[in-house]
Amino acid sequence: MRKILVVGAGQAGLQLALSLRAEGYQVTVMSARTSDEIRDGWVTSTQAMFDMSLGTERAYGLNHWEDETPALHGLRVALSAPPGRLALAVTAPLDRPARSTDQRIKMARWLQDAEERGVRVVHQAVTPEDLDTITRLGHYDLTVVAAGRGDLVSLFERDRSRSPYTEAQRGLAVAYVHGLEPDPQWPVPHIGFHAVPGLGELFVIPGLTHTGPCDMLFWEAVPGGPLDRWAGHPGRMSPDQHLALTLELIREYVPWVHERAGDVRLTDARATLHGRYTPTVRRPVAHLPGGGKVLGLADVVVTNDPITGQGSNTAAKAAHHYLRAILNRGDQPFDEHWMTDTFEGFWAAHGHAVTGWTNAMLQPLPPHVQQLLGAASSNERIARRFAAGFNDPNDFLHWFVDEEKAAGYLAEVGAAG
Repeated sequence: MRKILVVGAGQAGLQLALSLRAEGYQVTVMSARTSDEIRDGWVTSTQAMFDMSLGTERAYGLNHWEDETPALHGLRVALSAPPGRLALAVTAPLDRPARSTDQRIKMARWLQDAEERGVRVVHQAVTPEDLDTITRLGHYDLTVVAAGRGDLVSLFERDRSRSPYTEAQRGLAVAYVHGLEPDPQWPVPHIGFHAVPGLGELFVIPGLTHTGPCDMLFWEAVPGGPLDRWAGHPGRMSPDQHLALTLELIREYVPWVHERAGDVRLTDARATLHGRYTPTVRRPVAHLPGGGKVLGLADVVVTNDPITGQGSNTAAKAAHHYLRAILNRGDQPFDEHWMTDTFEGFWAAHGHAVTGWTNAMLQPLPPHVQQLLGAASSNERIARRFAAGFNDPNDFLHWFVDEEKAAGYLAEVGAAG
């Protein structure tokens, strides 16, 4: 039986570990936190997972919350110009719903699942020196690093050709809340994307947390701009201060959301998070001082800004892609050539499209994208295709991100009547 070590207990690491165990592999997971510490900790992210990614969880019985989590029926995009006035709205239905489950619930349960299903779980924060020692001992056929935060990421070299940014493009701030009223323009649960051109974006994402259904109020602020009000707080702002600032900015810049927020309150005492990071693609293989080689997974090697809501989706797809590559390898060695090919296969299948699209969305919307969104506001066919791209971003390459292809698509849709 082949032995696999997974370092990291997030979406990608635990999904890979649990699916490998289901396929008969001997798996060890190293997690810096216990299930209780994860469950009782601060929120770690927003996440809206679309059907393709959810399918990779369903395949291995990891979708424990499907009946409890609000079904997200699509996206509603609102553009303001100037700030405070609604200029354009697009209702974009999904063919199959998305869902968002607080990762505190999810990862705590998956870590328990791992122990119950025969995965060896070691509760230990891993340093680069620890990783070097582990690989020297040679107990594992393959070591996968899926800890996207901390010192281990620095082991993986930045890929300059795939990393156009050298600094953070948004300041990020999220609050999980109860009490937000439904959007009267589309009362079913959906993802709200409220853009304030040149300044940033507010996302409103219904989901499930400890205390039941909730909404995630998530500001993305252009650094140095008037929305970037968390920049002066290098530590964690108090939760009440965080929520007050969130609502103040909503009142000023997207008042149509503030009208729904009269009874908003935090879901729990650790329901806020703020920070920033630089979008980066790294080379997939880290070379350790003792001669060992380890393979990076998900956020370790592809870190995109959350403006397109693809972080958890990309992690799930990466875990599934790596799973198939490991299964297909059989008894052959997991050498550096295989590691590189595995990542490049994932990059071609998923990483390239989502990274290019996300990086483009961090810039001012080009005229052809504005034209597409304008057309989508009155054309359900275009709106549905836009929503479908969040499920599979590869489709955006064929009509959305390229000016000539966009013009051709609009002409086709127009010709079709």
